[in-house]
Amino acid sequence: MNTRLLSRCALALLFVLAGVWHFVHPATYLAIMPPQLPQPLALVYTSGVFEMLGGLGLLPARTRRLAGWGLLALLVAVFPANVYMALVHGQLHISGWVAWGRLPLQLPLMWWVWYASLNEE
Repeated sequence: MNTRLLSRCALALLFVLAGVWHFVHPATYLAIMPPQLPQPLALVYTSGVFEMLGGLGLLPARTRRLAGWGLLALLVAVFPANVYMALVHGQLHISGWVAWGRLPLQLPLMWWVWYASLNEE
């Protein structure tokens, strides 16, 4: 199995499981939702749906590029929630190094999505 195929499978699993978690335990995501955003539960569910669709979309060649662009947009869209989580991590009982450490990991994750979404084998 080549690295790009392995990346697709790993990212598909990661995003599908994360998306499912939005529905199984929405409180996790509601806690990190910046308070100025409207309809937080609807945003949690919407992002969960798009995580699952994007993850699954990485697998077929026909939808791979679109899924990759969609996941990149999603990662940009949810970044404010990650920043908010870092800012209020004490209130959420999350370790500061975990909350702040997630922020720089967004860039390698975005690169990984881009790499996996290429149709080259």
